[in-house]
Amino acid sequence: MAERVTSVMVAEVAGVSQAAVSRVFTPGASVSTKTAEKVRRAAHELGYRPNSLARAMVSGKSRIIGLVVAYLDNHFYPDAVEKLSNAFQKRGYHVLVFMASNTADKIDSVMQEILDYQVDGIVLASVALSSEITKRCKENGVPVVLFNRSQDDPNISSVTSDNYTGGAEVAKLLLKDCHEKIAYLAGWEGASTQRDREAGFVDVLHEAGKSLVSRSVGNFRTEQTRDAALALLNVEASKRPDAIFVANDHMALTTMDVIRFSLNLSIPEDVAIVGFDDVPPASWPAYNLTTVRQRANKMVECTVDIILEKIDRSDRGKSTQIKIPSPIVVRGTTRNLDR
Repeated sequence: MAERVTSVMVAEVAGVSQAAVSRVFTPGASVSTKTAEKVRRAAHELGYRPNSLARAMVSGKSRIIGLVVAYLDNHFYPDAVEKLSNAFQKRGYHVLVFMASNTADKIDSVMQEILDYQVDGIVLASVALSSEITKRCKENGVPVVLFNRSQDDPNISSVTSDNYTGGAEVAKLLLKDCHEKIAYLAGWEGASTQRDREAGFVDVLHEAGKSLVSRSVGNFRTEQTRDAALALLNVEASKRPDAIFVANDHMALTTMDVIRFSLNLSIPEDVAIVGFDDVPPASWPAYNLTTVRQRANKMVECTVDIILEKIDRSDRGKSTQIKIPSPIVVRGTTRNLDR
């Protein structure tokens, strides 16, 4: 059996102290370029690999972030997971991804597992926290940030788009384009994003003396969205909406397919469609979807900054709630009468 290469052996070959070797392989530690080059050259020659787990036991930090995602059907989340992972890696952290459905028992079970990994922090994307798990995270000194979700709890940090204003801007656009029969296709009603987008949308309609002609729920799922779109549109022409705001792009693209291929209707001549997220397929010529853009890069930047600040300071009690402005991107699925 080959002898295990140690940091002491690397230090001898590099002509530096063992502490210097440790600093070279500790993210964020101060070390000169010359020393780092000597140590990495010696490590390469000897085949040395630092023991991250052992270092974590000594330092009390695993440099691991737990990332919980409820589902990846929506293009927004795979993109966000990649951006979050890259951003944390640049700051010397690694990400463990856990999948959890939007049920309290499943989320609590996953959260228990994450805490067992001794993570330094947790990011929850598209899921919420129970009061019991919130309490346990606090007791363990593990900071938590909600990504693209918020909760009615001032003690939980969150980063979201300004969903209310985004929904309001959609209503203003459809009213400006002279739509009379406006419908809404909702996502999962337990999500703060769904709640806030619909609230902003409906409030502006009410201010203009209008109300929804119809409403259906797609739960952010493809099959349910197909059924919801048919429920809204497979009706006699006099009752059919002439515009639909869909709670996210994933559902909006499905709705467009139903309109074109199941009902043989035209967009936007028969029905205008607006989504929310601005995922990559929204700009594809096949869809060319008018939508509200979530600024994923800014959301990721804020999330990483918040959680690492909490990890690095002893006072983790302060919470931060950030709402990032989301511009509307007008494309071909709306009438655009001012052009």
